[in-house]
Amino acid sequence: MGTVLSGLRNLVTSFARPKPVNREETSAVFREKYNRFQSLLESNTELLKICSEIEVMLTGREVFGMAFIRSRTSRAIFHAIRMIKSFEGLSAKPQPVLLALVERLSTEIKTILAGRVNPHGGKHVLDMAEITGEMVDQVGGKCANLGEIANRTGLPVPPGFSVTTAAFRAFFEEAGLFETISSIRLGIAPDDPASMAAAAEDIQAAILRAPLPDTVTRDIEAAAGRLEAALGPDMRLAVRSSAIGEDGELSFAGQYLTMLNVSRDRLASSYKIVIASLFTPRAMSYRLLKGIPDNDVAMAVACLALIPSQAAGVLYTRLPEASSRPELLINAVWGLGPYAVDGVITPDAYLLDRESLVPTAVTVADKPRMLVAASSGGLVDMPVPKDRRTTPCLTTEQARTLAGWGLALERHFGRPQDMEWALDAKDELIILQSRPLTALLDVAAAATPPVPGYDILAQGGQAACSGVACGPVYRAVNEEDLDGFPEGAVLVAAHSSPQFMVVMKRAAAIVADHGSVTGHMASLSREFQVPTLLGLSQATTLLPPGEVVTVDVAAGRVYRGRVESLLAQAPEAPALMDGTQVHAILAEVARRIVPLTLLNPKAPEFRPENCTSLHDVTRLLHEWSYGCMFAVSDLVAGRGGATFILDATTGLDLHIIDLGGGIKDAAAGRQRVRPADIASRPFAALLTGLVLSEAAKALRPVNLGGFLSVMSEQLVAQPRAGADRFGEKSYAIISDKYLNFSSRVGYHYGVLDCYCGQTVNKNYITFSFSGGAADDVKRGRRARAIGRILAELGFSVEAVSDRVSGRFQKFSPEVIAEKLGHMGRLLQFTRQTDMLMVSEDSIEAMVGCFLSGAPCFDPAAAQAFSGAAAGQTP
Repeated sequence: MGTVLSGLRNLVTSFARPKPVNREETSAVFREKYNRFQSLLESNTELLKICSEIEVMLTGREVFGMAFIRSRTSRAIFHAIRMIKSFEGLSAKPQPVLLALVERLSTEIKTILAGRVNPHGGKHVLDMAEITGEMVDQVGGKCANLGEIANRTGLPVPPGFSVTTAAFRAFFEEAGLFETISSIRLGIAPDDPASMAAAAEDIQAAILRAPLPDTVTRDIEAAAGRLEAALGPDMRLAVRSSAIGEDGELSFAGQYLTMLNVSRDRLASSYKIVIASLFTPRAMSYRLLKGIPDNDVAMAVACLALIPSQAAGVLYTRLPEASSRPELLINAVWGLGPYAVDGVITPDAYLLDRESLVPTAVTVADKPRMLVAASSGGLVDMPVPKDRRTTPCLTTEQARTLAGWGLALERHFGRPQDMEWALDAKDELIILQSRPLTALLDVAAAATPPVPGYDILAQGGQAACSGVACGPVYRAVNEEDLDGFPEGAVLVAAHSSPQFMVVMKRAAAIVADHGSVTGHMASLSREFQVPTLLGLSQATTLLPPGEVVTVDVAAGRVYRGRVESLLAQAPEAPALMDGTQVHAILAEVARRIVPLTLLNPKAPEFRPENCTSLHDVTRLLHEWSYGCMFAVSDLVAGRGGATFILDATTGLDLHIIDLGGGIKDAAAGRQRVRPADIASRPFAALLTGLVLSEAAKALRPVNLGGFLSVMSEQLVAQPRAGADRFGEKSYAIISDKYLNFSSRVGYHYGVLDCYCGQTVNKNYITFSFSGGAADDVKRGRRARAIGRILAELGFSVEAVSDRVSGRFQKFSPEVIAEKLGHMGRLLQFTRQTDMLMVSEDSIEAMVGCFLSGAPCFDPAAAQAFSGAAAGQTP
């Protein structure tokens, strides 16, 4: 009786509610919250990506320098602070503990970086014999790679030396160029290319006018003298850019200048011209796009003996357009190499098998022009003699030699290579440079052929942690399944989860249908070095429990049985950076950024005081942000007013607040909109199930008599203090990728919050449902039935009393959209059902009825579904 009286009081009070506030003000409130949320999601994605990049470098197989460490740490600190500030704006709750932690970690990282000792740091010149791969901070990527090749592989490279970044800084500091550049940059208008071009011209002129320090000049002259003594008085040089970051994790190919056929007396001026190419409009714009500040760049310059080549070209150890093919490609032209690199002349093309080095195809082009070194300096374009225009530049044996070198470098550096080469006048081959081959189009699954004689049970996915492992399949449906995980098994699950850390020391490998290689669990997999393959669709269906399988993560394949040839393979690449000082510094810095200790959001330890790393900070705030956006709908009751009303048969008075991009432009001026006018991907998907079908429209409401029967016809809700009645409006707050749907009608309360975009790490659905007009027992039964349905749909579920909540996260937008269609149908399906939960058998009946595809719960089906399994997931 108290429930009825309370409902009547609220019904009367509702007539005296204040008028809605201005619609634009209402939209602005939600738009501000949404923008904060977007900012938090973006920084969460970036910080996780940084953690992933650091973990890759910690393996020691990739060459990197202090520039990498400085850039990643500064960006990680920035995004951690941005997440905290965004969350404070979203929640209106200050986070002093998290801010203090980030400030402390930032101070510790700066101290580590400042305490670095660099034995080569003060040298203006380093001879090639002194240079190895880890010295990228001193000599840049190009020189570091050449020194690594010369001194650790024994393959031939041109003799020469590097003018180091220490010389660059001494030059800029003594000439005041840092201050000059900063002053000139103040005049650049971001949207005005002409101002960028003018600034670049002024900066380059200032560099070319400035004198080199005497110490730098003396060191360059001494190195040139040593090289001339070895090569003779007619020595000519190639003066090549070797910037920090070039030929490393970012490809700067073609951004900076190379000068060929430089005489000794023009070496100093050529050095300054190459340095000035740091500040061409193109190079400055490139750094701007890549987020690299101009004041954080430095240029080393390689001074190498010019090879007066009769032929030159490039070699790709993988085909850029089809990297899975077991072939490599050599291009060749007559004369010097720029015509091949720049595409001026159509080159000869040699395809060779990667295993046998036997040519599979040779295309000899007509090569009418060539570039040669002029006796007076510089380069000159010349015609190719007629009898050589259609003659192959390389013999088969020479092509095979180059192919062997390219593959040797691929093994040494652990990555496909883009190698420049030359054939000198004595018919001797020489490597001019080698760098990672970027922008491969189909590197993933089929980069290596399958092992013959073995069945492939599943193929695809992405490598979160590479490796090969073998063991019996152990399928985990929920966290409780992890308790019995056996030693050496292959964990197979529908989705990645940080909770899997508890078995990582026992797991041979992890395979999941879904998950992100930059997610929390992927980070843990790399920390524990567990081979992990994510996004392998239908792995849970294709891999039978108990079946012994071999997981080849790099190839994206799961074989039936034990594949000894794969398990016996050596590691992918040597750990070139192990034992170096820069690697030790990265390891020390990474301890402040990468580790994840906050694993379980339900645990009491999941709080700011227990965060120890930036990864913990992002995990905590990302989790908390869901709750904040889930509660956004609470503001609706106090704001009222909606920008649009949905014109469709849903059984709801549904109002829409568009945060931007949620309504198609053609419908922007209307008061009422139809489902076809919705541009929001998640809302449109929800409506596919929420809008009533013709069959559902014909359904008659349950007749329980009187006031309670009327109230039971509402959709979803939660009683306040056990008896409060809500208003009649439902709200959808939308953008192109976001949806917050709340229904507060009658005695029911339900909220669905969702993000559906291309970034898997951002995507989620959260849902909460509670209340009803029936008694506590019936409401509780309905909540348990809804929880069972959500679990069948793949949600993680919590159910307490008459309240049930679920979460579905980090899936592709296609999967999210599919689930939203089911959720729309679930919202309609659960209507009136609390009155029908007359026994425990009703729970099984309701679950089976929904999974069968029925438009409503038919009480007559209770006997048919009682005690039966819940069927297949829709």
